[in-house]
Amino acid sequence: MGALAPALRGGPHGVRVLCYGEVRTPVIEDVQLFVKGTGETTDIVQKEMYTIPTGEDEAIALRPEGTPPVVRAYLEHSLHKQQPFRKLYYAGPMFRRERPQRGRLRQFHQLGVEVFGSTSPLVDAETVLMAGEVFRRVGLTRHTVWINTIGCPQCRPAFRARLLEILRGRTEELCADCRDRIERNVMRVYDCKNEGCRRVVDSLPEMTDHLCEACTAHHAEVRAALTRAGAGFRDDPRLVRGLDYYTRTVYEIKHPDLGARDAICGGGRYDGLVEELGGPPTPGVGFSIGAEATLLAMEAELGPAPDSSASPTAYVVCFDDALRCDAFALVHDLRRAGVSADMDYEGRSPKSQLRVANRLNVRLCCLLGPDEAARGEVTLKDMTEGRQWAAPRAEAAQQAAALPTPDASKEG
Repeated sequence: MGALAPALRGGPHGVRVLCYGEVRTPVIEDVQLFVKGTGETTDIVQKEMYTIPTGEDEAIALRPEGTPPVVRAYLEHSLHKQQPFRKLYYAGPMFRRERPQRGRLRQFHQLGVEVFGSTSPLVDAETVLMAGEVFRRVGLTRHTVWINTIGCPQCRPAFRARLLEILRGRTEELCADCRDRIERNVMRVYDCKNEGCRRVVDSLPEMTDHLCEACTAHHAEVRAALTRAGAGFRDDPRLVRGLDYYTRTVYEIKHPDLGARDAICGGGRYDGLVEELGGPPTPGVGFSIGAEATLLAMEAELGPAPDSSASPTAYVVCFDDALRCDAFALVHDLRRAGVSADMDYEGRSPKSQLRVANRLNVRLCCLLGPDEAARGEVTLKDMTEGRQWAAPRAEAAQQAAALPTPDASKEG
């Protein structure tokens, strides 16, 4: 997740520039938060959530997703009263009862944003653009944005009734899960990966043909805003997302190198969720990025990640075991001066210490032996230019900090 967080926080469309504030929620929440928020018929609640009984008819859950906890915090801390329009972002671990495999873990990480208090289609477009910018900043180019609309409580019931009428006559073509789903939440059929169910879904009517006037206008403006901003996207009339709280805009960002589970981001609008969780009617929209899926996409498109081990700028080489405490003090003086520094902690010989410094490709070696100690000095060796000089021990860290970078030397 470390490779993604800077991309979310910075850049031309990062959370700082776009005025998003950070929110952190606990990894343990009341089970009912997800039953009400995520949806009782969702796979998350029915199959995947880790729950822990805490008393009669009470239980807690390990956080399986980020949006309901952020809504809970938004209400619990009265943010909706202080400033109803809020832009928030989060990052952290989530937990689901998965069969561990590539890109599918029991503990995984999400980065996401939530915007409360606006029905504007432009906010929908902003979150899509922001997610796309995160992926561009980490070097991805082959991802694709897919968008759809699933209507609102005014137009969706008639569409659901039409789907139910059709699917009740084709139950023998559906898997067991979908036969159960159609009576509880018929639109969940669109999420099924079963090949037979997919064939049925492909023949079903599209939500875009059954929208009310307001939803039609909203969807048109989202598409127009993305087009005006130069964002490439594709329409997917079968996209509904797997969570019950979505309304109107839904979208996914997919990467072709990930196989069947190709989504690296999912999001959309949820105008009824805040009210469902006990707050006033408050529109919302947001997305979550799967960190592990994104890292797999980066590996597939960009190649293996470089070694993340950070090399120091300076390395202190000690020529006498009796001076190791002095070398240790010099390391910390260098760090206080703003120079990343390290030393040997394994009792290596001076020759081996120098080999380590070369392997780490450090800029500066600080040589400390009996002669330097007797004179109250440190020998500084610039490994880039090959020159060395004696510096008073009290000034060694400051001289190391003042050393120009190799690029600056060439330009100067």
